[in-house]
Amino acid sequence: MLIMAKPLICSDLWQVWQIIGWVLWIFKIVIPIIIIIFGMIDLGKAVVASKDDEIKKSVKSLAMRAVAGIVIFFIPTLVGVIFRVVDDFAADDIQGQYGVCSTCITDPGDCETAANNYSGNQTGNESGNESGNEG
Repeated sequence: MLIMAKPLICSDLWQVWQIIGWVLWIFKIVIPIIIIIFGMIDLGKAVVASKDDEIKKSVKSLAMRAVAGIVIFFIPTLVGVIFRVVDDFAADDIQGQYGVCSTCITDPGDCETAANNYSGNQTGNESGNESGNEG
């Protein structure tokens, strides 16, 4: 009989991780579009003004925005890799737990399936261990 079960951060709270994954997914699309639009506007203003200093400033600003956009685009992937590395070093009883977090962050559409698969594996392992101890 279980008196108090250990809370599992990733599989028990998969809905929260899925929302975070969807937010990051939207950011991956919206922020590069905004960067392109603002860069085009700034560069267009500088070209219309025909001032070399303004053109250089706007090109430099566009480059910095592009770097920021690339970094933002790869944040979910980086977080997913970190969760996978942590999962590799996790104890045997929670092995695969952080893989659920990784899936929820990088592919929020498959989050529920990953959480259910992890929960199903854990339930199967617990019942297998109990039957093995009784025999």
